[in-house]
Amino acid sequence: MTDIRIAQVDWRHHSGQLLGIRDKVFIEEQGVPRELEHDAHDAEAIHLLAISPTGEAVATARLLADGHIGRMAVLIPWRNRGIGTALLRRLLDIATLERMPGVFLHAQCRAVPFYERLGFVATGTVFKDAGIDHQAMQITLQPKPS
Repeated sequence: MTDIRIAQVDWRHHSGQLLGIRDKVFIEEQGVPRELEHDAHDAEAIHLLAISPTGEAVATARLLADGHIGRMAVLIPWRNRGIGTALLRRLLDIATLERMPGVFLHAQCRAVPFYERLGFVATGTVFKDAGIDHQAMQITLQPKPS
């Protein structure tokens, strides 16, 4: 994972790269309808982009002001290399710096163990989102000492 750079990027300048990854993963691979994947929250979200040593955008995730983590996507050739973990840890650091008391997400059920390893706890019952089983999860953040 040391060869991957995680950058916080601006939506206006990087939307093409961010949506390119999300379209490949969510729309093409998982069959999520475009109108459900693209939403109005991107303009105000904090976005992360994982960039390969050759400059290829390979993964993304976002954090909304209400503490909702979402749109986490890693391109197939780059999976199982720790990129998702690095993205999530960076978002948790950002949320802590923003003094959010906690964050939450809607995990695809197959990804629940991944989030549990990072301290997230399942809440509520399984639900469908875009035809895929999801589980609400949350984590309480500890403020960093001043």
